[in-house]
Amino acid sequence: MKAKPGIIACALVTGLLAGCGGGGAESYLDAQAMAQLREMLTKEPPLPDGFTVRPEQAWRMPFGQADRNCRAVLEPAGGRAPGQALTAQAAVSYHGDGLGEQAGVGLARYANEEAAGHLDALAEAMEECRGVRTSSGTDLRLDRLAVREAMYETVDEAVGARLRGQLNGYPYSMDVVLSRVGDTLVSVVHTGMNEVDGARTRKVVEAAISMVST
Repeated sequence: MKAKPGIIACALVTGLLAGCGGGGAESYLDAQAMAQLREMLTKEPPLPDGFTVRPEQAWRMPFGQADRNCRAVLEPAGGRAPGQALTAQAAVSYHGDGLGEQAGVGLARYANEEAAGHLDALAEAMEECRGVRTSSGTDLRLDRLAVREAMYETVDEAVGARLRGQLNGYPYSMDVVLSRVGDTLVSVVHTGMNEVDGARTRKVVEAAISMVST
């Protein structure tokens, strides 16, 4: 049986909390919030030309090794956001027409204004993530992206970075933008072989934010 493409709702409580880093006593799943996130991700967002309009399976990091700071920054886009006070989570991905181009979108909703604290912690992790290097020929360095809240009308906060270098010996680049819209963490990665187009990244982020804002 084929599920709706890519809608990863983290339906199992144990799997969700374990996968998101140990939610703690304050974490719980809200059935209504889960349904809302699933509904948001069934919309066809205004992605840049060349992207598939139907969501696919949640994005996964293309390398198995990374330090805890880098993993913390990248995992929310794949449906593994911080777990404390998490009430709902879902993630999807879209393929673009560029070589190796893919966009991953993760939405995570929090209680008790925890979304702001989590974004602050993720921003600190981004500062500490220097890059990713593995024995299989992956060597990616991290540079911060100039992301301003004013770039996106409904965003309360936003931070971004670019990983660029080699993936398994091939040229590779990845943009990651983490933003907060009220109580929801919106996580986006935009990947590609060679260079990633920053203008397309911004449009992908705008499309992801539109899921939450409309």
